[in-house]
Amino acid sequence: MTESLIGFAAVLILVLLRMPIAFAMGLVGMIGYAYETSYRGAISIVARLIIDTSQDYGLSVVPLFILMGLFVNKGGISRELYQVSNAFLGHLRGGLAMATIVACGGFAAICGSSLATAATMSKVAMPEMRKFGYADGLSTASIAAGGTLGILIPPSVILVIYGLLTETSIGQLFIAGIVPGIMGILFYMVAVRISVARNPESGPAGPRASWPERLSALRDVWSVLLLFGLVIGGLYGALDFWPIHLTFSPTEAAGMGAMGAFLIALFRGNLSFADTREVLKETAGTTASLFSVLIGAWIFSNFVNLAGLPEALRNGVDSLGLAPWMVMGLIILIYIALGCVFESLSMLLLTVPIFFPLVTSLGFNPVWFGIVVVVVTEISLITPPVGLNVFILKGVVGDVSTATIFKGVTPFWIMDIVRLALLLLIPGIALFLPSMM
Repeated sequence: MTESLIGFAAVLILVLLRMPIAFAMGLVGMIGYAYETSYRGAISIVARLIIDTSQDYGLSVVPLFILMGLFVNKGGISRELYQVSNAFLGHLRGGLAMATIVACGGFAAICGSSLATAATMSKVAMPEMRKFGYADGLSTASIAAGGTLGILIPPSVILVIYGLLTETSIGQLFIAGIVPGIMGILFYMVAVRISVARNPESGPAGPRASWPERLSALRDVWSVLLLFGLVIGGLYGALDFWPIHLTFSPTEAAGMGAMGAFLIALFRGNLSFADTREVLKETAGTTASLFSVLIGAWIFSNFVNLAGLPEALRNGVDSLGLAPWMVMGLIILIYIALGCVFESLSMLLLTVPIFFPLVTSLGFNPVWFGIVVVVVTEISLITPPVGLNVFILKGVVGDVSTATIFKGVTPFWIMDIVRLALLLLIPGIALFLPSMM
């Protein structure tokens, strides 16, 4: 156990010294494995992990969902999602901010990336909110918080990675993320109302759209509904009826989603040969980065398991006589603390191999724990001092200080804490739909 704790501390130090997390975990894991066994054994396991990862069919779901999200972005769907949300909500005080959150949720449902959601919606929503005199704090906060939904509402790359790390059903994780994701949208809308109640001038009401305008806006988002229904319906078995009979595995669903997004972008005339090449190039680069981090995480995970940290944690919990909910509370506090200095994927890969065996040994459902981890990770995306979504937004907007954005997101992460508490108290919120599969 001592070797594991030293290794964990070494990873933290290397990351704080700005070494990429993939190299930090891989290097510490390889040195630790060599210490526990032999240098030759460490080289052998690293080589085997690299080969196994590159040949793992299950991992093909990752580049396919990334490809799907990039094609969706090229298809110009984000603007239409914002327009239909604005048509129904823009006339309310703070309505444009609420429309932004709903549009982020819709875009997240077919993108799967929080950073891409925040970066894309900032270009669409920020000019409109400034046009109607919205305060920069509320405008940027609604985009930053709404963007966090990209890692929870399916399809979600981070849920895929959690499923691969823990051998948990990706289909069940996707279905489990739907209700907490919808809760996130509703709770963020409540946060907007709270912000506007405290400062009415921060979110003035806009013009009311007529019903013909609303229906016209709805017609423009048919492709979003079709694509989401195809991917999630195929996973859930909702399309298994005559004469269709479509039931997908996660990889098949990702492939259908990528092809559907490509056809939608092509049909809309928003996809040139140069755009396609750029999308494929970006997909390859993002996939390579994710696979590097995954390999590093698995090397470190092998070392941690060999050194006996998960078993030592279980024995320690048993000896202290702590109730399972107390242990879960401590794990949540550790995640929140780590979220202040780590970005979401790094935090997930670093901690899940350590905590997952302990959590399952205490009788907690692995699907439920996956959703809880992702919700905590969402909180970390808008929590200072890192708050990756905040810095992405700062990079896109430019003329708004990070302090203004962090101040604006305070009501949003408070609502996230409320949602997390409900998930902890009522596990059925996440497990209701998976139980029906």
